[in-house]
Amino acid sequence: MSRKKTILSLFLTMLKIGAFTFGGGYAMISLLQNEFVSRKKWLKEDEFLDVVAIAESTPGPIAINSSTYIGYRMAGFWGSFFATLAVCIPSFTIIFTISLFFDRFLKFTFVGNAFKGIQACVVYLILSAGIKMFKSLKKDLLGLVILGVTVLCMVLFSIFSVRFSAVFYILISGVIGLFAYLVRKAKKEDQP
Repeated sequence: MSRKKTILSLFLTMLKIGAFTFGGGYAMISLLQNEFVSRKKWLKEDEFLDVVAIAESTPGPIAINSSTYIGYRMAGFWGSFFATLAVCIPSFTIIFTISLFFDRFLKFTFVGNAFKGIQACVVYLILSAGIKMFKSLKKDLLGLVILGVTVLCMVLFSIFSVRFSAVFYILISGVIGLFAYLVRKAKKEDQP
């Protein structure tokens, strides 16, 4: 496929994903995975997991970061530019339009009911992305322990109303993973 066709395909795909993703970037992960790993096979499963990890770890919304990385991976600078633009256009257009009519928009009861239905779908999309990522995660003892402790902490902190940013979960898990890597590397060097 030529570079221009790749960029156009990337733009249209991201435009479609941006237009039909409700609930933010986490809900978009499942759609990105389905489109770029399962359907188009532009990314491998482990590479997609790396994309999500990098997008989550860097500043900015995960949807924008993921789109930018995938676009760059597929078509360089212009791929990242158009992928990012395409994923932003639908939500910008919708929010801008809603802001023009916001007061009148809230008065419609069917709008409130529609948002309740959308919320249920968003929970499903986020859960679906989490399950797919868990299935493709390398399941070793360290990873499972980090996952279990993180989930337990998140639940307990929510129950007891303890404020703890998700950024700290990422940083702590990253430090633990790096420490485990260094320990394993040191053990291999010590062996004859």
